[in-house]
Amino acid sequence: MIRKATRTDGKLIAEISRTTFYETFAEFNTKENMDLFMERQFGADKLASEPGEPGNIFFLAYYNDELAGYAKLRDPLPATEGHSVHEIEIARIYSTKAMIGKGIGKALILQCMAEGRLLGKTHIWLGVWEKNQRAIDFYLKFGFIKTGEHAFVLGRDIQTDWIMKREL
Repeated sequence: MIRKATRTDGKLIAEISRTTFYETFAEFNTKENMDLFMERQFGADKLASEPGEPGNIFFLAYYNDELAGYAKLRDPLPATEGHSVHEIEIARIYSTKAMIGKGIGKALILQCMAEGRLLGKTHIWLGVWEKNQRAIDFYLKFGFIKTGEHAFVLGRDIQTDWIMKREL
C-alpha cells in the first residue's frame, strides 16, 4: 500500500530517510563523511520539517503494514536546477534493506510517475550516484536515460550523480 504523506508524518519520514540512506551508502563511504552528511544535510529536525514545505510531495510505502520505503517529489523545481516547469524531480526514492526485492521501488516509481502526470508534467527526472549500478539498472528498466551529471557532496567527498530522465 502507498499513501501520500502529510505534515504529521515528519518524524516518520525523518526516521526512514536516515535509516535508508545509511543502509544504502554507509558501506561505500567513510564513517566521517557519512556522519558529517547525516548531521548537516540529513539532520532529523530538518528532515521532519520537509513534509510541510511547499513543493515537497512524499509517498510512504507499506508492506504487510510495515513501513517499507518512501519517495519525495519536488515541484516546482528551484530555478537553479536548470529544468523546465514541465518537469518534476524524484528527489529521493528508497526502500529499507529488508524490503529490497519485494516490489516497493517499483510501486513507488509508478506512483511518482502517476503523480507527475496528474500534475500535468511532461518529464520526470532524478539524480543517482554513478557507482550505484543496482539503482541505475532499476531506472533503466523504467525508461530513464542518462541526460547529464551533477556534483553531490557527501560529507567532504564530492561525488558524481547521473541525471536520468524520462517522458511521462
